[in-house]
Amino acid sequence: MLHKRYILLPLLLIAACGFEPLYVEKKHDNLWYFDGEFDTSISQEMAKVKVEPINDRFGQLLRNNLIDLLSPKGQPKEPKYRLFVKLDSKTETNQALRSDITATRKMVKYHVSYYMMLETEKLLSGDSVAYSSYDILANPYSTTMAKKKGDQDAVTILANDISLRLGAYFHSVATNREEMNDF
Repeated sequence: MLHKRYILLPLLLIAACGFEPLYVEKKHDNLWYFDGEFDTSISQEMAKVKVEPINDRFGQLLRNNLIDLLSPKGQPKEPKYRLFVKLDSKTETNQALRSDITATRKMVKYHVSYYMMLETEKLLSGDSVAYSSYDILANPYSTTMAKKKGDQDAVTILANDISLRLGAYFHSVATNREEMNDF
């Protein structure tokens, strides 16, 4: 019975720390979020973002991931916002050198910049960075597949980062709007 107390104590501390979900707003003032209803206005606002085409295969993968995260039902027919993303740089660095100075591993750094527009007004801009690595193997096909896997991992990291930042932006806008209504 004593061990159950040790499990409940951290849960109670987490509940009291001020943790607040990003994509769901409380509709009431009690301590618990779930009261049968959620305000999903933030996720609905995120679904109004049109992700503009991005160059190259890497950009296509990034765009598809962003669409899945922002508007899972597909691109909005009448978008309110437009998101522009650009791959600024992709830097490969050799790692794990053999005695003959050939690399057995590569580290890849992806740097993207993005900005979101509402008609002609720039609402949000930023940069995102992802790192991935892959082994250089004796079989060229295996190396190619490892490189593609690294690209996909970087795309996932970048898309999650950008969508999280957009969610934080919409959350801050909704929070500021609520604070203004309280006055």
